[in-house]
This record gives sequence, C-alpha cells and structure tokens, in this order.
Amino acid sequence: MRIATWNVNSLTARLGRVEEWIRYAEPDVLCMQETKQADEVFPHGAFAALGYETAHHGDGRWNGVAIASRVGLQEVAAGMGSADDAQGTRFVAADCGGVRVHSVYVPNGRSLDSEHYAAKLAWLARLKAILAETTAPDQPVAVCGDFNVAPADGDVWNVAQFEGMTHVSAPERAALADLEEWGLVDVFRRLYSEPDLFSWWDYRGGSFHRHRGMRIDLVLATEVLADQATFALIDRQARKGEKPSDHAPVFVDFDRS
Repeated sequence: MRIATWNVNSLTARLGRVEEWIRYAEPDVLCMQETKQADEVFPHGAFAALGYETAHHGDGRWNGVAIASRVGLQEVAAGMGSADDAQGTRFVAADCGGVRVHSVYVPNGRSLDSEHYAAKLAWLARLKAILAETTAPDQPVAVCGDFNVAPADGDVWNVAQFEGMTHVSAPERAALADLEEWGLVDVFRRLYSEPDLFSWWDYRGGSFHRHRGMRIDLVLATEVLADQATFALIDRQARKGEKPSDHAPVFVDFDRS
C-alpha cells in the first residue's frame, strides 16, 4: 500500500501535474494540501477517471485538503470544529483500505510573536486530541501532510538561517514530539537517517537548485503500520519542470499482506 502526501499549492494551477504524477507513481492513497479550491469545484471527476474516490475540505481560499484513494474511502470526517473554523480548512480524514488516513495542513505560524504562532500550537494540540478521541495507537493510522515544522536540525539546510523564526522553534518541535509520544512514528526518518533530505524549497533565490530546503512534509504512522514500511521517497523529480509546486510529494510503501 503506497500512501503519499503532497502540498500541491493549488489544484487549479497544477491539476495536470498531479494527474501526471499519479499515473507514474501510482499511489494507493494521496493526501493533498493547499488545494485552494472550494468543495463545489473540486475536480472529483478527474480523479475518478484515474480510478480514485476523493474527499475534499476547502472553501476556495488559501487552504484546502483532500484525500484521493483507490482502495476505498469511507467514514469521511472534515474539519476540526472551532479550531478549524478559525484557521481555515486544514483537516480531512477517511478510512482507506483498512487504514485511518488524515490529510493535514498545519498553520504556518508566521512569526514567533504573532497570534498565528499561538494558534499553530493550539491547532497541533487539537490534532492530538482528535486522534485520541477517534483512533488509538494500536490501530493502523496515518497522519500525512504539510506540518510546517522541521522535526530536527538535519531537516533544514542551515538552521542558523532560521534562528528566531517559525518551523524550527522548540515549542513547535515539542508539539510534533507530543504527537509521536501519543503513538506516531516519522516513517521516512525511521527508514532514512541521512540529513539534508528536503521536501520544500522556496521559489526565490534558486533554492531548489542550491539544495536549500526543509523537510516539513511528513508521513506519520502508528507503530502497527510503521512496522510494515518497506520503502519511502521524496520525489524531487516532481519539483522540477514548469510551474511546479514548491513542495515535492513524499510517499511510503507499506507491506499490508
């Protein structure tokens, strides 16, 4: 079972690239973030033509999350209540082939002295609470998405460049660690310990070609699922070409037999 996550940075602008990637990568489940579409215009038909059922949560502004699955899509849950209302459409979950899959787009936080930073920490705490309310660590659960947090210094091209900024602060990393303490594993990092393996690069300053990025797109899984992981990849190829997303897709293969 191949579970993927990708901040597509607008399906309106990049649907063709997503369709192309699906054809060659063949994920069983694809979690998407920043669709930037409203529910009523989401291209369910385009995904159906590729053999995928889809669930989407979006209001047409800056956020929007989706799950596309070719292994079933049941028990869809969209939104996080009041936290989601305040921070936009950033959460959708569904049962896909025996795995409870969550597509999440964690708020950016903007700056350490911003009210948006406090809201980011509260959003992550709410995510943990929802997991505790609706799932359990002994069940196959995946939480995939753009977390806007680099888990460790080795996940940033130069941590000194981000001193005093979001994405690398101790409280953000502690909030991510709280999710892992609940029972989630950073599957990519378990498989590959090397630093400087990034999933996001700024459009500016030739960052992609200069290898100046961050690993902020994560596939977290409960131990029962993480133990079945056999392979993972950050697909840098999908970050190349004309008008790419600033994120690369990340996928993990699980042996569910």
